[in-house]
Amino acid sequence: MNTKLSKQVLIILLCCSLVRFTAQAEPFGPAGQSDEQSPALPVQQSAQELQQLVAPIALYPDALVAQVLAASTYPTEIVEADRWMQNHSDLKGENLAKEVDKQPWDPSVKALAQFPSVLENMDKNLSWTSSLGDAYANQQQQVMDAVQAMRQQAREAGHLNSNEQEKVKTQGNTIVIQPANPEVVYVPAYDPWLVYGTPIVAYPGWIPVPGVFFDGPAVFFGAGFGIGFFGGFGWGWHHWGDDWHGHRVIYNHNTYISHSRTIVNRNNFNGGRGNFGRGDAFHGSRTADANSFHGSSASRPQSGTRSSAFSGFDHGGNIRGFSSRGRSSFGGGFHGGGFHGGGGGHR
Repeated sequence: MNTKLSKQVLIILLCCSLVRFTAQAEPFGPAGQSDEQSPALPVQQSAQELQQLVAPIALYPDALVAQVLAASTYPTEIVEADRWMQNHSDLKGENLAKEVDKQPWDPSVKALAQFPSVLENMDKNLSWTSSLGDAYANQQQQVMDAVQAMRQQAREAGHLNSNEQEKVKTQGNTIVIQPANPEVVYVPAYDPWLVYGTPIVAYPGWIPVPGVFFDGPAVFFGAGFGIGFFGGFGWGWHHWGDDWHGHRVIYNHNTYISHSRTIVNRNNFNGGRGNFGRGDAFHGSRTADANSFHGSSASRPQSGTRSSAFSGFDHGGNIRGFSSRGRSSFGGGFHGGGFHGGGGGHR
């Protein structure tokens, strides 16, 4: 009887040991590897796709290019800032600058408050903005090279030359664009799909915005923006620049490093800023097939409909769907007479 009991106890102990070993080994899978999935690698865009992304901003003055590239990694804050600007349209000059300084936005987003038409363009074309931010975060050198490539094309097409608004200088193979008057910044308005000579396929669902879009192959300059009160803050105009040889954005004489949880650290975005009352708006962002970038019908809003500002991410930080104001505000674009207004916004 004792022998039989001893065998039963031994069998039970062996079974328990086997169960315990299996439980410990299970997380590592059959090959001793963890079941936890590694973060998907970001899709690498081709030179042509990057040129399409930077086309709308490549002809901006260098410091503004730097601000846009940095701010594009914060698409949620771009939306918040543009809505805030609309709701505070009564603020001007010093009062506007002081209130912007109080906001919790990244310095690059605060800087764009001085250029409302640029900020509005990034909000209305939010899919493009987040794609640009994702590209800059993951292909910084190639994005900077793409800007220079587009500037070279515009110069060869005769659309990038020094004038009363800006100075265009060539330093080796680098084209530098600076304000003609260091205290006044002009934002060039142009059709990014025509101004470079050979037509470029427009980014899917692109919405023209007054102040940064001009119908035709030429470049138009509206009213200038004085540095004024904005220049006195640590995020103002003079704190930004581009190191073209180092392929980087410069902020306060150092390499700008984005801390965006939307794009740069997308795997840990849950609980971050800017969900705007929609708890799942940015959760679970993921990298999709590269084909979603160029000409994807999924990126285009349906005719006659107006999608919300956030309808889920596409590739990287690319947000499908567009601003709630939608294309209908422009009746299909600026054709026939073109846009002849100034830079607009708060000065």
